[in-house]
Amino acid sequence: MATMKTKLELDRPIVMVGLMGAGKTSVGRALAHHLGVPFIDSDKEIERAAGCSVVDIFSLYGEKEFRRVERQVVDRLIDSPPRVKVISTGEGAFITPEIRERVLKDAISIWLKADLDLLVKRTQFRNTRPQLLNNDSKKILAQLIAERYNTYAMANITVETFDESLHKTLTKVVDALTQNQKEQNNGK
Repeated sequence: MATMKTKLELDRPIVMVGLMGAGKTSVGRALAHHLGVPFIDSDKEIERAAGCSVVDIFSLYGEKEFRRVERQVVDRLIDSPPRVKVISTGEGAFITPEIRERVLKDAISIWLKADLDLLVKRTQFRNTRPQLLNNDSKKILAQLIAERYNTYAMANITVETFDESLHKTLTKVVDALTQNQKEQNNGK
C-alpha cells in the first residue's frame, strides 16, 4: 500500500459507516495504517466497556441498552486523543440520530456502500451478527438496505465497494478523502 502518496491534512477523526459486511473494519484498518493514525473498532470498545460480546449485550439487555452504551463509546472515541484516527462503527451507529449528529459535526464520515449480494457473501459464515443469527440473512440485509441506505447517504463521503481487492477499495477511499478535502478547502 506504499504505492499511494497521500497529502491529507486531517484535523478530525474519520468514522466508517455502513452495513455489516461492507468492509468498515478491514478498510478502516487499512486506511489508518496508510495514514499512520490509530484504528479503533467501536464494537470492540463496547465489548471492552461492557465485559461481554455485542451478541450477548443484545440478548441480555436489548438493543435500546446497546445503543445507549454505543452512543457513550462513540462520544468518548471522538473526544479522546489523538484527534485524528479512524473509527469503525457498528452498522446501526450512524442510524442513531444522536450518534449521527455527533459524527457529522465532529468527524468525517465515510459510507462504504455495498450491494446486497456482496453483503450476503461477506456475512454468511459469521456468528457475530446479532440480527442475522438464526434468520434469513438475505431477507434481513435487504430490509436493512431499504431502511438505512437513505440515512447512510447523509455521510460526508460515499464510496461504493464491490467484490474487489482491499487495495482497490482503499485507493477509492483515499481518493474520495482527498477530493473531499479539496472541496472543503475551496469552500473556505
